Amino acid sequence: MQVIILAAGQGKRMRSRLPKVLQPIAGQAMLRHVIATARKLQSSKICVVYGHGGDQVRAALPDADLAWAEQAQQLGTGHAVQQAMPHIDDDGIALILYGDVPLTRVETLQTLIEASEGKRVALLTVDMPEPKGYGRIIRAAAGSVQSIVEEKDASAEQRLVTEVNTGILCVPVTHLRRWLDRLSNHNAQGEYYLTDIIAMAVADGVEVAARQPAAVWETLGVNNKLQLAELERIHQRNIADSLMENGVTLIDPSRIDVRGELRCAPDVEIDVGCVFEGEVELGNDVRIGAHCVLKNVKIAAGTRLAPFCHLESAEIGAHCIIGPYARIRPGTTLADEVHVGNFVEIKNSAIATGSKANHLAYVGDADVGSNVNIGAGVITVNYDGANKFRTTIGDNAFIGSDTQLVAPITVGAGATIAAGTTLTANAPAGELTMARARQTTVVGWKRPTKRSQ
Repeated sequence: MQVIILAAGQGKRMRSRLPKVLQPIAGQAMLRHVIATARKLQSSKICVVYGHGGDQVRAALPDADLAWAEQAQQLGTGHAVQQAMPHIDDDGIALILYGDVPLTRVETLQTLIEASEGKRVALLTVDMPEPKGYGRIIRAAAGSVQSIVEEKDASAEQRLVTEVNTGILCVPVTHLRRWLDRLSNHNAQGEYYLTDIIAMAVADGVEVAARQPAAVWETLGVNNKLQLAELERIHQRNIADSLMENGVTLIDPSRIDVRGELRCAPDVEIDVGCVFEGEVELGNDVRIGAHCVLKNVKIAAGTRLAPFCHLESAEIGAHCIIGPYARIRPGTTLADEVHVGNFVEIKNSAIATGSKANHLAYVGDADVGSNVNIGAGVITVNYDGANKFRTTIGDNAFIGSDTQLVAPITVGAGATIAAGTTLTANAPAGELTMARARQTTVVGWKRPTKRSQ
């Protein structure tokens, strides 16, 4: 089985410089969704027919397994498929998909492929109470499919038909090649309709089988930003339903955005307004507070994120407490039972079990031992304007508030650093280290006042 994806449309109604098929659903180009579906079908070849914004489209999808066919002139769907045929082998069937129809389920397409059995034309249709704009499925009195009539070419009686063409179909390649050569553009739009091959199949005695999807949204295309937003919500609600069916508690299923893959163990709870990007894995009993953003993060069991936290490319241990308003940046690993409080930023650091940074701190390029207390306003001074340097803090150290640790530097195990210290040399284990200017009071000093005009 080979797949042809039609993706040459200009999409003027998008009112965007970005080609229509690159408009995003769940953070990925619509065309990317269609290609992912084709791969799940284990197709032997995927050929993308491109046109408008072709350089952008190909640059956005540099995948080595794709074949590309250019449709320089937009002369209809039949003409688009013709451009792909030099890339298609004669054996088996061709499945025609569309780059702006991103939500078709794999199971639906498998049903269509099975209906074809390598010898029939298998057509995906839907029933629409208001079918304006769609080609109508014309059936014989006995119920067999006879043809598809585009709306502009349909009679008044044919326009009353509510079963419509989705454009998605399976065709034996040898038949398809022959029928494409016979297409004509003698119609209201002056285009080469792919749909005309249905009548050709009937005339040649090739059976046409029709199948329908479980839901109409599987066949919906996108022509403008409104439709894009509508499909985004449908897609997100489908993801939410799947999560809840697998034991995840969503405080409001209509207010979650998954822009990648979210894997959840049982009893995960997610509050409103959260965004998940890339690959995110949440362990048992994890709680994600409102309006958190997680990107490429793994969180172990029992950890709690308070609202408004931002985590990226990090691994979080079990039973941690994070936030609110915490930022965990790439390269960070937190062991079990670590506490990261409000307005704390951690980057490219490893923090061992039981350590705490509860208030207004920056920990960057650091290795922090277990049961360390990092006070409010502590900064690891890791950058000299050209290079980054690491800070090492031993187990059970206490870093007083408003301390600057000027890297490269080591704080020994059990050391105490007095509040307000600027540490520029290693601090020995088990000792109190301080570096403060001596406090001075200037007796009789007067604060300046404004001069009278």
